[in-house]
Amino acid sequence: MKEDPTLPADARFETRAIHVGQDYRSETGAVIPPIYMTSTFETGNPTGFDYTRSGNPNFRNLQCTLASLENAKHCTVFASGLSAISAILFSLKAGDVILSEQQIYGCTYRIFEKVLRRFGVTIKYANLANSSNYGLIAQLKPALVWLESPTNPLLKILDIKALSAAAHSVGSIVAVDNTFASSLLQQPLDLGADLSLLSTTKYTNGHSDSLGGAVCTNSDEWQEKMIFAQKAIGLQPSPFDAWLISRGAKTEAVRMERHCSNALELAKRLEERKARKGRKSVRSVNYPFLTSHPQYKLAKKQMKAGGGMLLADFGLSYGDTLAFIRRLRLFTQAESLGGIESLVAHPASMTHASIPKETREAAGVTDGLVRFSVGIEHVEDLWEDIDRALAKK
Repeated sequence: MKEDPTLPADARFETRAIHVGQDYRSETGAVIPPIYMTSTFETGNPTGFDYTRSGNPNFRNLQCTLASLENAKHCTVFASGLSAISAILFSLKAGDVILSEQQIYGCTYRIFEKVLRRFGVTIKYANLANSSNYGLIAQLKPALVWLESPTNPLLKILDIKALSAAAHSVGSIVAVDNTFASSLLQQPLDLGADLSLLSTTKYTNGHSDSLGGAVCTNSDEWQEKMIFAQKAIGLQPSPFDAWLISRGAKTEAVRMERHCSNALELAKRLEERKARKGRKSVRSVNYPFLTSHPQYKLAKKQMKAGGGMLLADFGLSYGDTLAFIRRLRLFTQAESLGGIESLVAHPASMTHASIPKETREAAGVTDGLVRFSVGIEHVEDLWEDIDRALAKK
């Protein structure tokens, strides 16, 4: 899927996002491919479709687009980000070991602990931002090394290239959840990963109106596994969702530029407020492209920009933090991310509510921690909203 003879070989991301994955239009001259809302196809059709669970023109178009954007040979699309995660994990077998970054998406952790362990898969967790833990790869020889970068929710940056090299030295497969970074800002396969997965619900689609997931790879073997999972387990998206995500991908670059510039500006202003004497309403600010971020140099090397996710700890109590969030007008309290609209989440009461307080605080998830998914609104309006909500505490 890397090559498209209709485009210049050096076509850039923005051009490929619009022009790759535009098949099935020739019969009508439609500028945009239609939605193929059909469950089945007549046997013997020229394109080889038989049943939408195992393939649909809208799936193929989106797969071509995302493979191009991720610099991948192959892509398989799924019904959600968790479906994409499941497709990879269901390819494991009893006795396999997963070495995972300790800070991962809550639903990934849940399927690790509540599903895979029941089927005899062992999962080990480590802080993989610390290179002293790389030795665990040689020690455990895991079937799969599971990474997120940036991590959810604390925005740690992992050295994908170094971890991939360590994993490959013992024959391990590396999977990277690229959702927080997006295809524009980071291409894990170029850094050595074997699998790059996305919740296309988030920045790829960008409009909070559909669910989807994708797994990209250069491996023919893993592509066959993903196709099998899509069909055999029933993990396929709907044609309409695939069409919506294809539409969203066309504007991913321009949206991400605004997400990133807005988030960086808000991060800088919150850090300035933190430093101001007499105004202790900001305890800490975490954003990959702030020089204060622990992995700032790695983030600058590995990513094109810092992304749209921002963390701040306002030093407030559990109740006062929730009250602050409810005073916000432009940031809707919700657990998702990556849409054009700004969202805000309180990990202690939302994504990490089931984890004991002492355990989550040891990991850095305090009662005062707030996660912002910064949208593409005017940055001055977003800042005034935050400033107003803080002033009323």
